[in-house]
Amino acid sequence: MSSYTTISPDKLIRLIGTANTPALIDVRTDEDFAADPRLIPGAIRRNHEEAPGWGEEFSGRSAIVICQRGLKLSVGTAAWLRHLHVSAEALEGGFEGWKAAKLPLVPAAKLPARDAQGRTVWVTRARPKIDRIACPWLIRRFVDPNAVFLFVTPAEVLGVSERFNAAPFDVENVFWSHRGELCTFDVMIEEFGLATPPLLRLAAMVRGADTGRLDLSAEAPGLLAASLGLSRMFDDDLEQLEAGMTLYDAFYRWCRDATGETHNWPTNKAKS
Repeated sequence: MSSYTTISPDKLIRLIGTANTPALIDVRTDEDFAADPRLIPGAIRRNHEEAPGWGEEFSGRSAIVICQRGLKLSVGTAAWLRHLHVSAEALEGGFEGWKAAKLPLVPAAKLPARDAQGRTVWVTRARPKIDRIACPWLIRRFVDPNAVFLFVTPAEVLGVSERFNAAPFDVENVFWSHRGELCTFDVMIEEFGLATPPLLRLAAMVRGADTGRLDLSAEAPGLLAASLGLSRMFDDDLEQLEAGMTLYDAFYRWCRDATGETHNWPTNKAKS
């Protein structure tokens, strides 16, 4: 039974993918991590022995600590973090409990190298419309909440990638790009192990809007209209991305929680 110092997997999965996701901190030992080098979506790795040193970076925030089985490492680290003014909980059952529940896990090997601040860095073409907003949303909500996105002229994407150790995406002849009929958003969902029903529903919307196949999803025309409208509202690609994060937050919550809900008018029409 959950207490104020622990959280269950079913409660945590409802937070992941939203703007209110706590910091997720994986403190498994190197040996345990090597045995299964996957991460709960959005989690970062930290050494439990050094918690008194790194814990202050989470001061004033909420955090969930994950160890192998939800016992001493996560419980002790969470206690240290609370001492540092972090609202910290341990994940019940730890990584093993999450895996047993068949909840999503991201292969660490698929993540790009992190910079000196521990962030993944990505680069793509400037003036994004659909895929180049959807993919950053997916990365920040499910892979790396601190990810950095560089928007540059198309001719410079690969050069910037090489010089700044950034992962290129949504350009031709790179790993993170369209494959056959799949758009880059589809590819990221597959490669990162995130094929949940809500994200697959959202992926159909993105694919339909991004590739001109509006028949793939009844909502694709609406996503296309909203995306093109956003692109006209903002000259700054990063400002557009921030607005797009809210747009995709809304579409994701609809995909997850509200597909069966309808709306009509008048609401209090008398029955005959």
